[in-house]
Amino acid sequence: MSYAEAKAKYAALGIDTDAAIEKLKTVPVALHCWQGDDVRGFDTDPNKPLTGGIQTTGNYPGRARTPEELMADIDKVISLVPGQVKMNLHACYAIFDEENPWVDRDKLEPKHFQKWVDFCKERGLGCDFNPTFFSHPKCDPLTLASPNEDTRKFWVEHGKASVRISQYLAEQLGQPCVMNIWTGDGFKDIPADRIGPRLRYKQSFDEILSESFDPEMVYPCAESKVFGIGVESYTVGSAEWCLKYADSRPDCISLMDNGHYHPTEVVSDKISAILAYDKKMALHVTRGVRWDSDHVVLFDDETKELCKEIVRCDGLDRVFIALDYFDASINRVSAWVTGFRNLQKCLLFALLQPNCELKKLQDEGNWTKLMVLQEELKTMPFGEVWDAYCESCGKPADGQWFQEIEAYEADVQSKRG
Repeated sequence: MSYAEAKAKYAALGIDTDAAIEKLKTVPVALHCWQGDDVRGFDTDPNKPLTGGIQTTGNYPGRARTPEELMADIDKVISLVPGQVKMNLHACYAIFDEENPWVDRDKLEPKHFQKWVDFCKERGLGCDFNPTFFSHPKCDPLTLASPNEDTRKFWVEHGKASVRISQYLAEQLGQPCVMNIWTGDGFKDIPADRIGPRLRYKQSFDEILSESFDPEMVYPCAESKVFGIGVESYTVGSAEWCLKYADSRPDCISLMDNGHYHPTEVVSDKISAILAYDKKMALHVTRGVRWDSDHVVLFDDETKELCKEIVRCDGLDRVFIALDYFDASINRVSAWVTGFRNLQKCLLFALLQPNCELKKLQDEGNWTKLMVLQEELKTMPFGEVWDAYCESCGKPADGQWFQEIEAYEADVQSKRG
């Protein structure tokens, strides 16, 4: 079937495929830098194990070892994905050199990210930012919730530095910067005191957000989690804590990661609950398998449902969307490209739904026709529209990009040792 035929078939349902394609081109999706080097960063020994609830499995060859290698890999990704790309950095990806020698995380400055700013400017990208509260000697193992005041203050100062860096990124790149605060604070076994760590956590968040920033350009987030490695029994930043904290402050928004909930919970059901009250929210899209294992995003039911909810809630300009996964068992550039393209597919699929008609059937209680129409939409000629979208972005269609990954692996990644 040609695109013209697919377009006519969607038009019979009242859907303008050209408009859907153009709309999707305006939706930024943040690409996470940490897929390319297994969350190692550049501020500590790259051979040390990850800590703080973070774990990457696999040893596929070709991991990026330097800023230059990581940027080259990101460029390859950008060349193969349609849509509006935005960068997403962790603080541990600060770049040090003779002019800007190493400093600890509490002393980080915007200048340590200037090469990332230059990288983004040259490519017209915005950039989000994440303080790095893991894989550091001062994780005791608590950070912002630590009863050790010196430890807590170190991490508060890191958070404040991250606010300043986020403000700089927003100013330099002319796009809002989402600054996501997540820590692995918690306990392996049943705690005797649950409220103490949460009160210290609140104090730390308040101190971090006392740093000056433009709330129209910098969006601090509170990201929750059910549990992590070594913190199986209690997580300080639970879903309830993060929701209540974000609700308590006009300058903080909720961030939901769809791998950070119980296995039977789905974030797609939570989006409308947040947007019923909040102007903005943030979303980390991943794929948890039994636990928060951060698998590569697929064109699967839950990712489609997430995107449908964003579109149905008129939230494409209210939800900050970012990818968050890391797989070291397969080619890392392919993992990036696959996940980004699948999220784009899910967003396009959502934009091609006759949502007004579906809502009308629901309001009328016509559940029979609603079910039939929803099922028939699954076999609409979506692939032809997706190919047209890729072509309009000047990017390869399915079946035309993986050979470039194979060539890049042979010519570049395989030579990294």
